[in-house]
Amino acid sequence: MLVLLPPSEGKAPSGRGTALKLESLSLPGLTEARQAVLDELVELCAGDEEKAREVLGLSEGLRGEIAKNTELRTAGARPAGEIYTGVLYDALDLASLDTAAKRRAGRSLLVFSGLWGAVRVTDRIPSYRCSMGVKLPALGALGAYWRTPMAAALPEAAGSGLVLDLRSSAYAAAWKPKGEVAGRTATVRVLHSQLVDGVEKRSVVSHFNKATKGKIVRSLLLAGAAPKDPAELVEALRDLGYAVEAEAPAKPGRAWNLDVVVTEIH
Repeated sequence: MLVLLPPSEGKAPSGRGTALKLESLSLPGLTEARQAVLDELVELCAGDEEKAREVLGLSEGLRGEIAKNTELRTAGARPAGEIYTGVLYDALDLASLDTAAKRRAGRSLLVFSGLWGAVRVTDRIPSYRCSMGVKLPALGALGAYWRTPMAAALPEAAGSGLVLDLRSSAYAAAWKPKGEVAGRTATVRVLHSQLVDGVEKRSVVSHFNKATKGKIVRSLLLAGAAPKDPAELVEALRDLGYAVEAEAPAKPGRAWNLDVVVTEIH
């Protein structure tokens, strides 16, 4: 099983250890593309600060992120699973997993990134600021930039098993499973269900969406679940106590759509 995750906007500080080694990151087919984005991002942030802030879409209060980006080549690196924070990663809580679940996380979780393309949670990276929605002056929109290298690298990473796609739309733009891979891919939407004047109303709420996705991944890792296809995933999630409504694709070569319905998050 390969689980595709979005990153988080907020990130933990860089470590104090060894600096980034691009060649040591997973998916080595992305190394050249990573180098190009890294070079332009560092150059951008080392130049006109106001231009960099505009390109990166940063508020005045986040101006300090620009200086952080200038040090990406020398800053200490930490496992990506420690760098990414926020609602989804708080719910996933990688640090508290048992040893076996941590090993499963290292094998199955892949975090998409505007800077790195995609990394395993065990890959060591520095803290950075560069979303997939950024349009760099030379390379252009990163969502479009990553499509070609991803198209070559991701099918191999997906192997022959289930692909559980939990990415947000901006990161999904960088790679869309096609053909046979798409047929064993499941995308998940989280719906918040509540009664309004005695009538059930469902809506997509950011907090419920992110937190539930983190809990889903955690549950699967702790249970050692290994569904081989979307149909088995539906059964595994129901066995774990989730209310799941599944829609199989109408045509071959398309992903399954799963709705996970929640009423509250603890």
